[in-house]
Amino acid sequence: MDLKVLRYLVEIVRHGGFGKAAEEVHISQPALSKAIRTLEEELGETLLERGCRGSRVRLTPAGQVVYRHATALLEGRQQLLNELRMLRGLECGELRIGLSPLGSGDIFAPVIARFRETYPGIQIHLRERGGMEQEDALRNGEIELATSLKPTDEDIAWMQICDDPMMVALPQAHPMSTAGSVRLPELEGVPIVGFESGFMLSKLVRERCHAQGFEPRIVAEVSHPDFGLALVAAGTGVMLLPRLIAERHQTDGVVLLPLDSRSLRWTLSLIWRRKASLSFAARKMREMIKEML
Repeated sequence: MDLKVLRYLVEIVRHGGFGKAAEEVHISQPALSKAIRTLEEELGETLLERGCRGSRVRLTPAGQVVYRHATALLEGRQQLLNELRMLRGLECGELRIGLSPLGSGDIFAPVIARFRETYPGIQIHLRERGGMEQEDALRNGEIELATSLKPTDEDIAWMQICDDPMMVALPQAHPMSTAGSVRLPELEGVPIVGFESGFMLSKLVRERCHAQGFEPRIVAEVSHPDFGLALVAAGTGVMLLPRLIAERHQTDGVVLLPLDSRSLRWTLSLIWRRKASLSFAARKMREMIKEML
């Protein structure tokens, strides 16, 4: 059943006849009459009582049923178009985004603040988890965008945000604290304060240590760099973390040295499902992140 023909019926009733209705919908009167007769044949019912020329057209009982549903369908179509227009204009909608606890406040807080100021009608739902959990949430459709280290799986698309060298945070009294830099093999057997296993950085550190032929000696796992650096300052162990994060969270009693490694870097990326149809809000957030970062 064609919505266009239902609109013809509504206009005929509104104008009380075929002549003015034909002008309203911009077709000839014979074409309008033919369209209504085709609709009546399709439904197997007469919808209009056609009186003498010049008299007002009336709905039959069947016509009243069709007219009632036609007006509801046309109003629903208009509401659908209005809501799509509002979504395109980012006047309403939702955005579900996952952020890693590592670096989110430093990097993304200004972007989210600007997005909220520019598009106040968009409700933002933030999920703070490690990178591996973010990828699972993307695949499950729980979020549209997330941050993680550069992904390796083909079903995840990505846009690099930063490529940061790693630093080693050591207690001030540590024997290596006076060196110019630290090589990864030098950390064999050294107590390490690591990030929780859900962090992609934790997985990457283990992989790079294994590539050097040793198992890292993880003595504690944290989810926030401030607590990890406090443990370092107390002498619990050393910590590997990105330069951006290390320098923004400098802690008394902690010495920062560059890690001499080309393979172990913090390549933070914005990620999304490759085959997903992103919402208008997600697309705009992606554009804003690219513009600001």
